[in-house]
Amino acid sequence: MSSPRWLNEALNRVVPRGYRLLVALVASALLIALAIWRFDETPLNSLLVPLVVASLMLGPRQLPWFVLFVLLVLALLVPSQDVTTRVALTIVIIFGLGFLVLVASLRRSRLGVAGLQGETMFVDLRDRILRQGGIPALPEQWYAAAELRSAGGTPFAGDFVVASRVGDRLEVAVVDVSGKGQGAGTRALLLSGAIGGLLSALPPAEFLPAANTFLLRQEWQEGFATAIHLSLDLRTGHYDIRSAGHPPAALRHAGSGRWEVLESEGPVLGLIDDATYTVVSGEMRHGDALLLYTDGMVETRSRDISLGIDRMLGQAERLLRGQFEGGATRLIESLGSRNDDRALLLVHRR
Repeated sequence: MSSPRWLNEALNRVVPRGYRLLVALVASALLIALAIWRFDETPLNSLLVPLVVASLMLGPRQLPWFVLFVLLVLALLVPSQDVTTRVALTIVIIFGLGFLVLVASLRRSRLGVAGLQGETMFVDLRDRILRQGGIPALPEQWYAAAELRSAGGTPFAGDFVVASRVGDRLEVAVVDVSGKGQGAGTRALLLSGAIGGLLSALPPAEFLPAANTFLLRQEWQEGFATAIHLSLDLRTGHYDIRSAGHPPAALRHAGSGRWEVLESEGPVLGLIDDATYTVVSGEMRHGDALLLYTDGMVETRSRDISLGIDRMLGQAERLLRGQFEGGATRLIESLGSRNDDRALLLVHRR
C-alpha cells in the first residue's frame, strides 16, 4: 500500500529522497552507539552492521563521509570501554575494515554508482552480450548454436559471438579481443555493441573494413582483435567467409564425411588502415556442417594451432556423428585450454 501523497511531499521537504538511506544509517549508527555506551552487553563490533550495509547501498559521494562518521563514533566510545586485549583487537579490526571500505569507495567513485548498482550494471551488460550472441530464428532446415567459455569461469570474456538475420541472410561474427578473461571483457563490452550494429547495417563485404576502422579510432593500448565473418544465404546455402587474422572455418561435407579447412586471409582488426579482406565462397548442401571458433579451442602453449585444428576436427567427427543438436556444447566442453577464452559456432543444414 503506497503512502499518501501529502506524506511523501512532507518527507521530501524534511529529507530529500536521495538522502533518506544515509539518514537512516546515521540514525542506526547513533542508536547502536547509545546501546554500546549504556549497556555493557552490547559489543563494539555491532557498529560493523551499518558500515557493511553502507558499503553495499550508499553511493560513492556519501559513503566516505559515513565511514568517517562511524569511525568518529567509535573513537568517542573508546574512553567508555574497559580496554582489554579483546576490546583493543576489536577496535583495530573495525578501524581496519573502515579503512578498506573507504579505499573501495574512492575507487568506486570512478564508476559513480553504489556497489550493488555497479554489479547490476555489469550483469546487465553481460546479459546484453549473451543476447547478441543468441542465434535468431532460422528456417526449419537450418540449425545453428553458439557457445562461449571464459578463462577462469567468469561471465566476462574477450571472445564473443554476434549474430543477426537480415532478410534471408544469416550474418554471424566470431570475435577474439586481445587479452583474456576480465581484462579483455571490458573491451569486448564496447566492441560487441559496435560489431552488432555494423553486422546488420552493412553489406557483407563492408563489415570487416568498418570494424577495422572502428577499432583504429578507439586508440586502445591493446586495441586489436581477430574476427571471422560468415554471411549465409538461408535459401540457397551459399556462404561468404572473411577472416581478420582469425583461425580458419571448417566445413564438413556430408557426401564424403570429411572436413575441409576454409583458409581465408586478412589482417587483424585495429592494426592496419584501409585493410582488405579476401572472401572464401561456397555452398552448404543438405547434411553439411560449418564450424567457426576462436584460437582458445585449438591453440595451447604446448601445441601448434595447426595440430589443434586437426585434433578439433577429429573430435568433431566423433562427437557430431549423426547428432548435431547440442554438438556445440559437447565440442567446447571437450576441447581447448581452460586458461583461455573460447567461443564456438556450429551451423548445420539439415
